Amino acid sequence: MTFFAKFLALKIPQIIGNSLNVVEDYQKGIVTDLEEISNDLLLNILIIIGVTILSGFLTFLMRQTIIVTSRLIEFDLKNEIYQQYQRLSLNFYKKNRTGDLMNRISEDVSKVRMYAGPAIMYSMNMIVLFTVGFTQMLSIDVKLTMYTLIPFPLLSISIFILSKVIHKRSSIVQEYLSKLTTFNQEFFSGINVVKSYGIEVSIIKDFDKIADQSKEKNIHLQKANALFFPLMVLLIGISNIIVIYVGGKQYINDEIQIGTIIEFMLYVNILTWPVAVVGWVTSMIQQAEASQARINEFLQQVPEIKNSNSVSTELKGNVTFKDVTFTYDDTNITALKNINFSIKSGETIAIIGKTGSGKSTIIELISRLYDTTTGTILLDEKPIEEANLYDVRSQIGFVPQDPFLFSESIEDNIKFGKKDATKEEIIAAAQNADVHKNIINFTMGYKTILGERGVTLSGGQKQRVSIARAIIKNPKILIFDDCLSAVDTETEEKILSNLERISKKITTFIISHRVSSAKNADKIIVLDEGKITQQGTHNQLIMQEGYYKYLYDQQLLEKEI
Repeated sequence: MTFFAKFLALKIPQIIGNSLNVVEDYQKGIVTDLEEISNDLLLNILIIIGVTILSGFLTFLMRQTIIVTSRLIEFDLKNEIYQQYQRLSLNFYKKNRTGDLMNRISEDVSKVRMYAGPAIMYSMNMIVLFTVGFTQMLSIDVKLTMYTLIPFPLLSISIFILSKVIHKRSSIVQEYLSKLTTFNQEFFSGINVVKSYGIEVSIIKDFDKIADQSKEKNIHLQKANALFFPLMVLLIGISNIIVIYVGGKQYINDEIQIGTIIEFMLYVNILTWPVAVVGWVTSMIQQAEASQARINEFLQQVPEIKNSNSVSTELKGNVTFKDVTFTYDDTNITALKNINFSIKSGETIAIIGKTGSGKSTIIELISRLYDTTTGTILLDEKPIEEANLYDVRSQIGFVPQDPFLFSESIEDNIKFGKKDATKEEIIAAAQNADVHKNIINFTMGYKTILGERGVTLSGGQKQRVSIARAIIKNPKILIFDDCLSAVDTETEEKILSNLERISKKITTFIISHRVSSAKNADKIIVLDEGKITQQGTHNQLIMQEGYYKYLYDQQLLEKEI
């Protein structure tokens, strides 16, 4: 389509040149039949109109094909990146900022799309126009063609030098765009902290600093881009002057007709646009190369946590830790040291300890967000690595310490645990989490749309909606990571009572700082600096000197006061 569209477009100068030659022949008396000349000119006009329409139609089809394909490539590439983001482990997200991740899946993909669409399309146009146009020009006059192409070696050298500069500057621009995106994302997420501390002025200064740096880098890039178009126009202008001068001398010497000069000038000007866009296309290619390199940096990341078993795994809920030690590689902190314990299906285990004692790390290892540094975790007497990763996670109900709710309705947030949940199941889960009474008092009830991260709800309400989301899943393993810290003692008692009733066949992990949350557990573990210092039942531990008895006495005293 590209070839035939441009081939037809380049026929127009030839027809115009022939028309002028016919007029010149009439003026010189070579042809005397005016009616014949008029018919020839009318036919040429009709041919020009027909050729233009057909060429335009083929160009339309070409653009439809290439640009639509580039959008499909963009769609596939975004999905590929997003799927890779899903595969990558939690550790990856600790090392990379959200703004940078977003920039690579949006801005960088858009740059690559420009290569797959406009850059390829204009490159094809340029190659076809030059090939066909140069062949046509050679067939008419070799000498004039050679003179016309004198500026083009200079053009090639200029493009080569500028393309290197643009590639380097494009990479820097994309890096600064990522910094700007990251800064904004963190600012919007932490807007309540910014306003609470009254540091808007300071934040604006920091933003201005990054924005100014980004602006300078963009200007630096555009200075290089700005050289292309004037350079192209200059070189095309020189070619036109050469055509007029050399062609004029040939015309004076009766070597060519006036139509040939006009035809050559039309060819040169038709080639102006493809030559002019060489700079733009080169810039797009260099930017796309820089962006694809940034995309590949993440696409080539190998997930630390891999699914080694494609066979479906059905959990019973037995969990055993054998000599488990774990060190975070980003901080080099050893969170767990030689941990040993086991829990049977349907039992409840409570984990108590000071901040930083390793409680949440145990939960992250059970969900296989990390793999152990040394030691083994057994699920139903088999190493956790041998179980199907996705089946394991799908059968775990997890309530995090800092609950995350999506910017959707309360109903949809609860259904996140079970997509096909009925209205009755949603209400039952909310009642068990003791949040139903709050929800029905909202104007829209369960249809209430939450703000970003659930900002519409209080801390306690967010925690209870998060609990409802875990309960409705009916998992084999239920994990509560200090998720009752924002509720009062009375509400805590109700929720724990409901959980004790519904979790009789569910293995339950309760992480807490409160003895009241742990006292009914079948087994209690006390952690200190990554080591198990005490374990047993509530009645056993309150009889022993240690952190649990100290915590129990303190909280008992607080209750009495």
